Amino acid sequence: MLSNFSALVFKGLKDELLAAQVEARSTKVQLEGEVALNGRLRTAISDLSASWELEPVDESREEALGDALVDQLSYLGATLRDRVRDALHIRVKRAMAVVCSGFSYDMEVVSHGFVTDISRTDVENKERLHALIDDAEVPRERLAKLLEPEVLPLETSSGADEGG
Repeated sequence: MLSNFSALVFKGLKDELLAAQVEARSTKVQLEGEVALNGRLRTAISDLSASWELEPVDESREEALGDALVDQLSYLGATLRDRVRDALHIRVKRAMAVVCSGFSYDMEVVSHGFVTDISRTDVENKERLHALIDDAEVPRERLAKLLEPEVLPLETSSGADEGG
């Protein structure tokens, strides 16, 4: 009877050990995937930071790697927002200067946005606005292409989108 009990206990322990080994292999595969993804994210963040000429992530303290990446992403987001806002203001100023270079407009009036015709209804003014926007599409594209190099950094190729 003791040997039957021992055999049952041994079989139960063996089954638990096999189940734990299967779970450990599954966890190992999942962890390896996470490590690979983490490496790709680190590369993408580093490449993006470099393309915007920002300081790279400080990876000297291994225990703070995750925090350093989160901090870098937060800093990158705030910096890009500031730069894009600044670029918008500079480009609007440049676009207004381009208009002034060939035409005579009251810049104070232009700075308030679209001018509505008080003799027209709101619907007519909206239709006119949409027509003006449509008419501006080709010149907008041409002017944007001309000013684009002043706003955007050079494109860099990162291994992040190639699975590397």
